[in-house]
Amino acid sequence: MTVSYKKLWKILIDKEMKKKDLQTASGVSWATITKMSKGETVSMDVLIRICKALECDIGDIMEIISDNEDKQEI
Repeated sequence: MTVSYKKLWKILIDKEMKKKDLQTASGVSWATITKMSKGETVSMDVLIRICKALECDIGDIMEIISDNEDKQEI
């Protein structure tokens, strides 16, 4: 399974925010923003802080993509 934060980056575009603005608003470190940019996992605490800053739900900023999504079930 992989994590996708494409929804988060779209929200930032819609709100005319930069990643630096998100960092300031949510209080997360730049290293955490970098991890998210690379599609790496972050803690639930980080996700909650970002959701509070953007006034949204976790499902609005990320999704989990199954590695087997392209494979057909037998």
